[in-house]
Amino acid sequence: MLLDQRHVGDKTVALTASASSSFALASARPRSLARRPQPRWVRTYTLSLVALETVAAAVAGGTVVLSKVGSLEASRLLFWAAVALVVAWPTLLGATGAYAERVYGTGSDEYRRVGKAGFLLLALASFLSYAAALDLSRVFVAAAIPALTAVSLLGRYAARIQLRRRRTRGLCTKRVVVVGRGGAVLELAGRLQREHYAGLNVVAACVTPADRARVAEETGVPVGGLDDVLSLAAEVDADTIAVTSASETAAQYLRQLSWQLEGTGIELLVAPGLMEVAGPRLHIRPFEGLPLLSIEQPQFEGWRRVIKSGVDRVVASLALLLLAPVLGSLALAVKVSSPGPILYRQERVGLNGTSFTMLKFRSMVADADRQLDDLRGDNISDGLLFKMHDDPRVTPVGRLLRRLSLDELPQLFNVVRGTMSLVGPRPPLPGEVARYDTSVSRRLLVKPGLTGLWQISGRSDLSWEESVRLDLRYVENWSLALDLLILWKTGRAVLSRSGAY
Repeated sequence: MLLDQRHVGDKTVALTASASSSFALASARPRSLARRPQPRWVRTYTLSLVALETVAAAVAGGTVVLSKVGSLEASRLLFWAAVALVVAWPTLLGATGAYAERVYGTGSDEYRRVGKAGFLLLALASFLSYAAALDLSRVFVAAAIPALTAVSLLGRYAARIQLRRRRTRGLCTKRVVVVGRGGAVLELAGRLQREHYAGLNVVAACVTPADRARVAEETGVPVGGLDDVLSLAAEVDADTIAVTSASETAAQYLRQLSWQLEGTGIELLVAPGLMEVAGPRLHIRPFEGLPLLSIEQPQFEGWRRVIKSGVDRVVASLALLLLAPVLGSLALAVKVSSPGPILYRQERVGLNGTSFTMLKFRSMVADADRQLDDLRGDNISDGLLFKMHDDPRVTPVGRLLRRLSLDELPQLFNVVRGTMSLVGPRPPLPGEVARYDTSVSRRLLVKPGLTGLWQISGRSDLSWEESVRLDLRYVENWSLALDLLILWKTGRAVLSRSGAY
């Protein structure tokens, strides 16, 4: 027996639900939900990866054989080692789950599994060489296997880029039915629509009766009740059921739903209600057979922060030295193009609410701040920021600087001084911070960044809510690996010029 409490006015009404209640699923499963074959694109994608990685193993083994021409016995040993490599490499990748469909296209789990397979292959080759006294070539163990792993990782990256491009065109996706309360369903559906590279396309929803009209209007997909999941999934030919965190979708409901989906091949996903917490901070821990979701606390201090600060300052200093001629040319262009100072200095709020002066190349006329009130009516922002297409205050040179984000290069001096980081949340204005609520204030727990998730996700095209969500996601899930990934993607975002105006 499950207990759910809803508040109606000032009264609390206790609702009970059991297997025979309206929340229970029908015992009969629609015939159209019979076992489904794996999607064709998954088979094609997997076979392509197997073929490419088998060829890579053959090339790696063949290169070692050709480079080591010695005695007949040694050549024979290397030949059979190369043959074993061709068989062992795709086998180990399959054993570590690198060919599982759920790792394709998003997340770092795919790369970790390839790396794990490479480590296992290296350990296995080293062990056999020692235990069986095979005396394998050091080039085979110390060079060929690591190179094979690196080539496979690069191949996976290239394949992922192609897969994401196909998903932006609506191909290679899963058809998802989202289940739960209205608000949670809308949030999850919106998230999946924004992050289309995950390959989950919302085609229907099942919600509580009071939410059906609102969800249908906002999503534009067929909407049913909580007891219509199976029939609606059959109707829309769904591949996946995504259940949100809500009392109606509690243990008994999920248990029955999982039973009903047995043998259908339909994937069951459960959103834990922690939209901004992801990656290494989430773990499943069994306590006496009871699986619990463990959430590690975010790390805002410690050795990783020391390393981050050191890397920031070293990289920013080197960048300033290498870019000195570029900075000088840009400064001259700003000075010649319009009267006023070369640098625009503005007060921003950094770590723990401390104010600092942020530097940028001036991209507007000198009295731009005084003209702001006259342009308030053209503000297109839905939040605390001022945004405007074709802002008349921007100079011709400034427009070019903004397109390529070159106006932000002087912030490298802020990074060297320690008031900013290479990667972090967008540095806010004092007026913004004054209107922050408790959750948004968490952006101030880390240094603001020269780039960040907001930079690689659309820049000025983002809504206020979306930019805040990205900043909070960074704060909650910061890591050195994430910083490297953001820096890698920043170049592409800058060259695409998306959201820069």
